[in-house]
Amino acid sequence: MGSTEQEKAQKPQLRLLLAAPRGFCAGVERATQIVELALGKFGAPIYVRHEIVHNRAVVQRLEAMGAVFINELDQAPDGARVIFSAHGVPKSVPAEAKRRHLFYLNATCPLVSKVHAEAERHHAAGRHVILIGHAGHPEVEGTMGQLPKGAITLVETLADIAALNPPDPTHLAFITQTTLSVDDAHKLVAALHGRFPEIAGPRKEDICYATTNRQQAVKRVAPAADLVLIVGARNSSNSVRLVEVAVRAGAKRAALIENAGSIDWSLLQGVKTVALSAGASSPESLVRDVIDALRGRYDVAVEETAITRENVAFNLPRALAS
Repeated sequence: MGSTEQEKAQKPQLRLLLAAPRGFCAGVERATQIVELALGKFGAPIYVRHEIVHNRAVVQRLEAMGAVFINELDQAPDGARVIFSAHGVPKSVPAEAKRRHLFYLNATCPLVSKVHAEAERHHAAGRHVILIGHAGHPEVEGTMGQLPKGAITLVETLADIAALNPPDPTHLAFITQTTLSVDDAHKLVAALHGRFPEIAGPRKEDICYATTNRQQAVKRVAPAADLVLIVGARNSSNSVRLVEVAVRAGAKRAALIENAGSIDWSLLQGVKTVALSAGASSPESLVRDVIDALRGRYDVAVEETAITRENVAFNLPRALAS
């Protein structure tokens, strides 16, 4: 028996259920491509307001190419070129960029821009807007910043909805953050309809296709898994939701890992079946690194379960046209 066969025979067996779709979505692909193309066309530095997407590996790669990540526009010098992150920004941000004569590109995901447009449509129709989302998330801050202060009320829980006291209960509308748990959002929407039967909603669900697909894929593999690993950042809403979805779907345990180096190997003691997925801002390279790390310790049998295939693509800003 050769050394490779001997090593394989000594390793414990591990069944790996690979969920698909997983990882990068079209909005993240577009946002990172905007930064890459801007660096290629205009040269470094390119200033990016907030993390372009919530993933340190992506941010560090772009930093190495010449991107400079800032918290606010006042950190960009006069004459700078600036990109807004995929999560969207309040209207005050492009207004400030124009005031300072900064050249800017907007990498906001088109599906987030759709929610912004809905908020404006409802406001124009005289409705008070209820936003279902997570306080402090950049997408929520950007969406609330589309309308005058007080025109949007944020709710996170059923208790928040029970406590609502809108100015006119007959003129209400709701919108949602795009990266929520689908099941949680449905419960909150049902509660809104229960309290305010006349409330208007989006013409098409606000939770994006990628969030929905990744949650459905995790639901498919979780019941058979002793452990579900989700590759993603702790500040990535859609990644955190995948961990919650996995547990609710029947996984014995689920954990969020940033990369292969952050695997807590004690979680795999006695584990026979692992399911693996990744949030929409996690590149496939990180998933492959995790698989390689598992193969370093186990005789891994990979089974990919795909619930659908995604072929969505979004247009790039005209300023980056070749």
